[in-house]
Amino acid sequence: MSKLPVIKLSDEIDYDKQQGAFEAFLTGFKSTLSTEEAARDALSNLNMADEDEDLTDTPRRRATRSGGRSRARRPRVAAQEPKLKYMLQLQEIANRTRDSITIELDDLRSFEDSGLVEEAAGLVKAVDKNAAHYIEIFSRAIDKVMPPETVDTTYNDDVLDLFPAMLTRRYQVYFKPLTPSGDSGNKALAVRNVRGSHLGHLITVRGIATRVSDVKPTVLVNAYTCDRCGCEIFQEVKTKSFAPLVDCPSQECKNNDARGQLFMSTRASKFLPFQEIKIQEMADQVPVGHIPRTLTVHAHGSQTRCVNPGDVVDIAGIFLPTPYTGFKAIKAGLLTDTYLEAMHFEQHKKQYDNIVIDTRTIQRIEELRAQGNLYDTLAKSIAPEIFGHEDVKKCLLLLLIGGVTKEMGDGMRIRGDINVCLMGDPGVAKSQLLKYITKVAPRGIYTTGRGSSGVGLTAAVMRDPVTDEMVLEGGALVLADNGICCIDEFDKMDDSDRTAIHEVMEQQTISISKAGITTSLNARTSILAAANPLYGRYNPKISPVENINLPAALLSRFDILFLILDTPTREGDEELGRHVTFVHMENRHPEMDFEPLTPQEMRIYIAQARTKRPVIPKEVADYIVGAYVNMRKAAKKAERDNKSFTHASPRTLLGIIRLSQALARLRFADTVVIEDADEALRLIEVSKASLQEKSDWDEDNTVSSKIYNIIRTLAFSSGDGSGELNMRSVRERVLAKGFTDDQLADVIDEYSALDVWQVAGEGTRLVFVGAEVDDAEEMDVDMS
Repeated sequence: MSKLPVIKLSDEIDYDKQQGAFEAFLTGFKSTLSTEEAARDALSNLNMADEDEDLTDTPRRRATRSGGRSRARRPRVAAQEPKLKYMLQLQEIANRTRDSITIELDDLRSFEDSGLVEEAAGLVKAVDKNAAHYIEIFSRAIDKVMPPETVDTTYNDDVLDLFPAMLTRRYQVYFKPLTPSGDSGNKALAVRNVRGSHLGHLITVRGIATRVSDVKPTVLVNAYTCDRCGCEIFQEVKTKSFAPLVDCPSQECKNNDARGQLFMSTRASKFLPFQEIKIQEMADQVPVGHIPRTLTVHAHGSQTRCVNPGDVVDIAGIFLPTPYTGFKAIKAGLLTDTYLEAMHFEQHKKQYDNIVIDTRTIQRIEELRAQGNLYDTLAKSIAPEIFGHEDVKKCLLLLLIGGVTKEMGDGMRIRGDINVCLMGDPGVAKSQLLKYITKVAPRGIYTTGRGSSGVGLTAAVMRDPVTDEMVLEGGALVLADNGICCIDEFDKMDDSDRTAIHEVMEQQTISISKAGITTSLNARTSILAAANPLYGRYNPKISPVENINLPAALLSRFDILFLILDTPTREGDEELGRHVTFVHMENRHPEMDFEPLTPQEMRIYIAQARTKRPVIPKEVADYIVGAYVNMRKAAKKAERDNKSFTHASPRTLLGIIRLSQALARLRFADTVVIEDADEALRLIEVSKASLQEKSDWDEDNTVSSKIYNIIRTLAFSSGDGSGELNMRSVRERVLAKGFTDDQLADVIDEYSALDVWQVAGEGTRLVFVGAEVDDAEEMDVDMS
């Protein structure tokens, strides 16, 4: 019989000395306020609101406002005193207000480099190579230096005080890996790059979460009570499965030769929350011809509920093997499975509420606000590599910010999310705009019409492989909850699949009644759709309704529908050609008169704007109502002439309100002003500008025509249709747009000579000639 090989492990590692070094680290490490906390303090002290800022800035107003303000306010970050970082956390654990502690290896590295403790040398490398073992050593060090509680605690708070020491730890220890910098730190690996050499190491893996299980309790220590001797027996469980004890192992039962029966005591056992996560490789990490690989992640304690399906995350954890058990072991033979014991999660695109705000970005935003052209700057920062589409980009900016969602007292909910459809000819960069929006939004899902079914968009009923129960698997719209769902090739979808999103676009829920599951899922998402006209390109010989070829029930749910036509013009084609060739040659966007904001800076600004809840005062509400009435009149006339673009419905009025609120949020204002409503109406009007003949749409850009259009809009948006205006309000509106008193007087004289209007009441009123006649003609047409 051959001898089994026996290897003596090296005794060079002195774990007791390392434990002493850990104790010195916990008791002596000091740090100042983190960058994130400092920035949040600076933001709270910063007065971001500027109530009087005008949305539609003109050069004159910008010069006036910038001249009145001496300099942009910069946030001040107060100097912080260094504090005992980990002892403060341990005090919270002792007071039972915290249940976990995260050891940052960056802190351990700086403690190691300080050279204060000789035994600290090489600690970071040792933890990185054998993380699972060092969790126990750190736990012993924490037990040694745990401070006494400073608040009154009784045994009622925690039953574990009555039981042995292995049950009394009320905390979990986690490691946060080194921050990647140069060659140091844990760089995120792809799933297929995780090797056997990583077993036991602390590694970071990048992927997208495809399935997240429910949180269930997993047993750490099982407690039993003997019915003969009354002893309590504790069984520590360290594997995925275990065999429960049957006979009492106590000394009393052994002496009496009595095989006492053990009964499980749930109250004395120790459980920990457990969640299983499946992550999948990113699309750009998969080689050609391969399918994405998956990895199982186990999360315990406070690490649960940190990831939702669809999140792109970097997961730091300990790579460990686990053998198959039960019937799986018979089938698997010699194979074992592997998993990642989660230690730390890092979201790639954080929710607006959790975004880390740095002081440099706050200063940049304040400087842009001081210049007064923030609206144009933010809009041009959306996909700067794409030529033109200024108004489309402004609309997408408002889509990212959104309106205000309101819930009535009886539970009725009015959505604030804005839905946009981009209908246009091929080659106008619709898909690129959609891709950029998914990059900026914290939860952006991109899908195509032909590649999506109704079930794939809403929810599918599947059988859970672990519990064998029927469960719901959320689709694209559920994954985009509190985000934006971009649907490309919207016109290529089947009608039956397209109807699945009707409820989502207005009620923002998904009602499911399948396989015995009847429920309603949240889908609080904005829909950004891109589609081509019916025949691939827009056909000007048939009506707009025939070109669009989408049902009216769906079109009315879009707040704004942009029609983007590719019309050849020499000047426009030359500019586009220069822009495209520059991007291809230089691999960057052309020079602009400002530095565009990065997607991260855009996300920070939008997060701050979404904290505002602007209200609409009565005078603005009356103005919007008057504009809506005139819009209905114009829509009726367009239907008679067979030039109807979209039907103006009460949902159109809600769309104007949502766009106005988004514009007020953009200015960090608490009140919607008339200029916001004007810009919202202008965007809706511009969305159908491509339909007009060039001769009809060629605007006269002279000063007199601009002032006339301002006065005419004011007159016929008042709602009474009388065409009579107070000269004082006319003067205020025209001067607010950056024009002078002399220019206004010249225009009034010019159009009075043309008999367009008359000045009455000794110069206090302006009356349009024939306004009542126009209304009478409209009424006669209605009656006929």
